[in-house]
Amino acid sequence: MNKCEVKSNSRLKKEIYFTVPLPKKIKVDFSQRLIESTDWATYLLLGCFVIFALAKYYYPKRFQEFSMLPLTNQYFFVHGKNDELNHPFNMMLFVVQIICVSIFVFLLFQVFNPSEVQNNKWLYIQICTAYNVFVLIKFSLEKIVANIFSMDAVINNYLYQKLSYRNFLGILFFAGNLFFLYIYPPNASSLIAFGGILLTLNAIALLYSYKKNGKLILSNFFYFILYLCALEISPYIILYKSFV
Repeated sequence: MNKCEVKSNSRLKKEIYFTVPLPKKIKVDFSQRLIESTDWATYLLLGCFVIFALAKYYYPKRFQEFSMLPLTNQYFFVHGKNDELNHPFNMMLFVVQIICVSIFVFLLFQVFNPSEVQNNKWLYIQICTAYNVFVLIKFSLEKIVANIFSMDAVINNYLYQKLSYRNFLGILFFAGNLFFLYIYPPNASSLIAFGGILLTLNAIALLYSYKKNGKLILSNFFYFILYLCALEISPYIILYKSFV
């Protein structure tokens, strides 16, 4: 009886070993992964969200009409005639426009010129300043031209419409920046497609403004062409050449 137990125990203790041939050298490549912090962009976009909230809180009816701008022109009929360009509502959304357009341009630099982003820590501030100065200089020149030709009322109405449309595009830039920073990493094709869509919308808005003032444009067609070349086309060509 004891012998049987010993035999069974000896059988249980038997172990089977398998040998698996391994290569002598295992080469493992560790690629460095650069993770760039977007905390500053998060704070800026959060600030834009706060500005939206303040604009809606202090000007609820105006904000509602502004949000319907692509569908109806009621915003211009109610606010476009008597309101000044420097109305607080316009200025709040203009700040959002500057911040969001500058972030989008920064993303373009990240994709097309990453070395500049890594070597220049003040790049975003430079972009933001350049865009702000560009818009203000262009606006001042348009006001001067309006004063020279005694067309202040017409040009002010046109500038008001253009500012309103571009402030609305600033909201679209805000949404696009959220998408590229936190949902879908930006690449060349997606940034170009998004930027092209917004440029097309901007062109449509300008054409609508020209159509609305069609009679005035036809009666002063030469001055309109001069204005179009000097203040609407050439500044963007100069801006493009300065970056490229």
